Amino acid sequence: MDDRIREVVRRYEEISSLLADPAVINDQSRLREVAREHAQLSETVAAITRRDSILSQLKDARELLGEAAGDPEMEAFASGEVSRLEAESGAGERDLKRLLMPRDPLDDRDAVVEIRAGTGGDEAALFAGDLFRMYTRFAEGRGWRVELLATSEGGAGGVKEAIFAVRGANAYGDLRYESGVHRVQRIPATENQGRIHTSAATVAVLPEAEEVDVRIEEGDLRIDVYRSSGPGGQSVNTTDSAVRITHLPTGLVVTCQDEKSQHKNRDKALSVLRSRLLDMRVAEQEAERARDRKLQVGTGDRSAKIRTYNFPQSRVTDHRIGFTTHALPQVLDGELEDLIERLRLAGQEERAA
Repeated sequence: MDDRIREVVRRYEEISSLLADPAVINDQSRLREVAREHAQLSETVAAITRRDSILSQLKDARELLGEAAGDPEMEAFASGEVSRLEAESGAGERDLKRLLMPRDPLDDRDAVVEIRAGTGGDEAALFAGDLFRMYTRFAEGRGWRVELLATSEGGAGGVKEAIFAVRGANAYGDLRYESGVHRVQRIPATENQGRIHTSAATVAVLPEAEEVDVRIEEGDLRIDVYRSSGPGGQSVNTTDSAVRITHLPTGLVVTCQDEKSQHKNRDKALSVLRSRLLDMRVAEQEAERARDRKLQVGTGDRSAKIRTYNFPQSRVTDHRIGFTTHALPQVLDGELEDLIERLRLAGQEERAA
């Protein structure tokens, strides 16, 4: 671990000097990349500094304990300090080991989240709306910004599809393990006989791609424009502002009609397309790792059932890590910290292995 610490400190000093380099400052793409790495390394260097400070204090406390023989009051004080600092040292060591684990370079990216209603009709659309609200509240609690990219209304006031960007520090790293099938078990509002129904919605969390990540050739695109439908003001059904982009090599299709401007819809659709293409590459890599050993969390199978929300028992169960909480209302209100921290740690351990 000492070699890794020296490597981190050396790289931190190198990156810090790059932030003052005029050539980097004048290159916005390079500056974003350097600033992202600097922020990541700053947390690790701060943990190294804390650990070294605690170890120094612990050494002094042990020396004081050795010198306090015969003085019960001083001995008790020194013994308490040693116990406290040993506990802090252990926690600091665990925190540092976590930060020194190999990180996915995409973790610091913004995220593109796609939620779609699955089996269950109107109830699935209502559940998709619940998930949209859950992630929005979670993002707000983190101080992240949510930008709506595309929506499609479902029945009974639900959401058939919602695509949005989440912008903030480590957004993709914290949300990436939410990808998969989310299942709900509850009595629908339209059910007269009190029967519990099971419905589902799919969530896909993609790393927001930059143009340097994915190169899209104009010849690979078929772009169709048409009149938007649904709520949106005077431009709805009067102008060809909606955009549908088909990526011919992969068959991926992205539509966007939320903006009144055709150009804005085109830009948003291209942004989602880039993220989907990058996600395909990530999913292929994860699926390749899954063939080598059975992964619980970082799986390339995006169709796997990952979590169940059971309303009668107020229970949320994540099937990948075997974790259950009975705080379902709080979870749906955006209190996902405990779940996400457990999933993130499990994912880090998998990558380290």
